Formats: sequence, C-alpha cells, structure tokens
Amino acid sequence: MGQIVYNSQNVDEIFITADCGGSNGYRVKLWKRELQLLSNETGLKIHVRHFPPGTSKWNKIEHKMFSYISKNWRGRPLISKEVVVSLIGATKTSSGLEIMAILDENDYEPGIQVSDEEIKALNIVGDSFHPEWNYTVIPQVW
Repeated sequence: MGQIVYNSQNVDEIFITADCGGSNGYRVKLWKRELQLLSNETGLKIHVRHFPPGTSKWNKIEHKMFSYISKNWRGRPLISKEVVVSLIGATKTSSGLEIMAILDENDYEPGIQVSDEEIKALNIVGDSFHPEWNYTVIPQVW
C-alpha cells in the first residue's frame, strides 16, 4: 500500500468531484468502503460530489487538464507506461497549472465484493440534495 502524503496544517476536510460511472461511481460499494478507509486513516472528512449521469463534460478541471496533457504529448509515440507518465508529469501551463503523475505499480485484487452489511457500517452522511450523488464520509472513531 502506498503512503498518503498531504499538508495537514489547517486541513480537516477534502472535497472530491467524480463521475457517476466507472470505478468511482456513486453506486460502487468498493469506492465507498475505500473512501471510508482513507477517511479513517487521515482523520479527514471527505465530501464527495458526483456529476449526474451523462454530464462528465461539465468537469472543467478534467477538461482543462486533459487538453494540456494532449498538447504536451502530441506527436510523441506512447511506447510505454513510463513514457506516458513522464509526459503527463511534464505538463505545465503559463498560468500555473502543473500536473503530477506517478505510475501505480501495485497489484490489486480483482472481484472484491463489499457486502450490504459493510456498507451499512460506513459513516457516510448523504446531503439533502441528491444524497446518492452528494455525501460526506466521516472518520470512524473506534
């Protein structure tokens, strides 16, 4: 498992925006369980906002980031994972956007199942507006 590094000065909450589909989808039990583990490990409240289905194009950060990454690697052959990661990591803009990239070479167990009982034990509070898409993961105190 990798190490979590963040500047803990004056930080007790983080905010994540995510698409509704894929591995970080709002219905994915493993995503929520892992967010709970991250929250417990860091002591941070994690606020999650999923873009409604079919609206990932509204994610301005993603679109700004990917357009500069694409410009940076234009015309270069993507011959290995290391080349891709180094080109992504070398992306910078004149306005101060800097992309950081690392190659995750961890092995992950496929097919992990999370039971309904495990989900019920999570400390996740849904917001009043679309609680299935907007929720906060609160550290569990044992």
